[in-house]
Amino acid sequence: MDQFLITGSSRIAGEVTISGAKNAALPLLAAMILAETPTTLHNVPSLQDVRTLIALIGGMGIHIQKQGDTVTCDTKTIDNFYAPYDLVKTMRASILVLGPLLARFGEAEVSLPGGCAIGSRPVDQHLKAFEAMGATISVENGYVKAQAPKGGKLIGCNFSFDMITVGGTENVIMAAALAKGTTVLGNCALEPEVVDLANMLVAMGAKISGIGTSTMTIEGVERLHGCEYSVVADRIETGSYLAGALMTRGDVLAKNTSALLLTPVLEKFEDMGAVITTGDDWIRAQMTGRPRPVNIRTQPHPGFPTDMQAQLMAISCLADGTSTFIENIFENRYMHVPELNRLGASIQVDGHTAVVTGVENFTAAPVMATDLRASMSLVMAAATAEGESLIDRIYHIDRGYENVESKLRALGVNIERINSNNSND
Repeated sequence: MDQFLITGSSRIAGEVTISGAKNAALPLLAAMILAETPTTLHNVPSLQDVRTLIALIGGMGIHIQKQGDTVTCDTKTIDNFYAPYDLVKTMRASILVLGPLLARFGEAEVSLPGGCAIGSRPVDQHLKAFEAMGATISVENGYVKAQAPKGGKLIGCNFSFDMITVGGTENVIMAAALAKGTTVLGNCALEPEVVDLANMLVAMGAKISGIGTSTMTIEGVERLHGCEYSVVADRIETGSYLAGALMTRGDVLAKNTSALLLTPVLEKFEDMGAVITTGDDWIRAQMTGRPRPVNIRTQPHPGFPTDMQAQLMAISCLADGTSTFIENIFENRYMHVPELNRLGASIQVDGHTAVVTGVENFTAAPVMATDLRASMSLVMAAATAEGESLIDRIYHIDRGYENVESKLRALGVNIERINSNNSND
């Protein structure tokens, strides 16, 4: 089990090139199943979740391979519609193959998913929508078994999600693209990654209107063809590295990204005292003094993203005053709080609310990463702490941050990956 050894008191400064977004790449990879001709996807990050989904798709007999940041896929050799537990258990995004398989081939058997333990994220919204499109759904022995109506085609319908769900929106628009008739989806997620998927589906021949709004209309087509497409930049990776500048009175230039993807985060950075400058494909964050306290309430896009809550909390730990966080998306997303407190923070949690009283600086300590984004908040905190901090369970960070050590070293962080053979996890 790998660990990070970080020697702190770094000033985080320099340039970093942002990778393609994990949360966009995964649905785009699943969407390749819909195409009857080969598809090429660029700017795909080299991450464990990406490798897992490629292995899962390849296990269906599909010819899929990754070279550098490019994935090519040809579905004509598919010979089964099965997604096994041993692959699906490691990440929730595996459920995204259900819609494409059901829509194109009329059947699918997909294990119920796993992933980060940050709270309940049920797939019932996905299944309710597929049932509304005429599918027969059963859950047996931990597997979702889905069958299209007689004739093998899903049927367009009017469906409104009970709650905003990114994965549900993605799964259902993929399925609706090949359904018979028109599907009108209400209460859709607005995240940039959903927009990216819809844009790729259009490039494959889908007919979708209302992209980027809460109501999308999908006119089903007979077939979809392959295309060449590039994954949108990772807004959470962008925000995570820029956060390092705010914590260390640093200066970070993030390249190959877009300020339009994380407006609510950049606004909070400015509220905290950072100078933010932007161009067409870059963002720069400069910080000179202690951060100012802020109040943050996580919301679905275009509100403040839950995936940046831990990183902003780490900054707030060093603020000159008291900050308040309200987590509205996941009920179990304060697991980083005890670890930040071990590093010298002063955070009190009451239900969905965390009150952060700023301290002068962090102090080094051994800590444990609890989920993907929390792990990055601990890395940044350890980089500012005086002394050596050992971060355990960093497999979480490997799921979402490409080449994380080399990028951090280029920004001045003294970080070393070590292997521990005595973990019980």
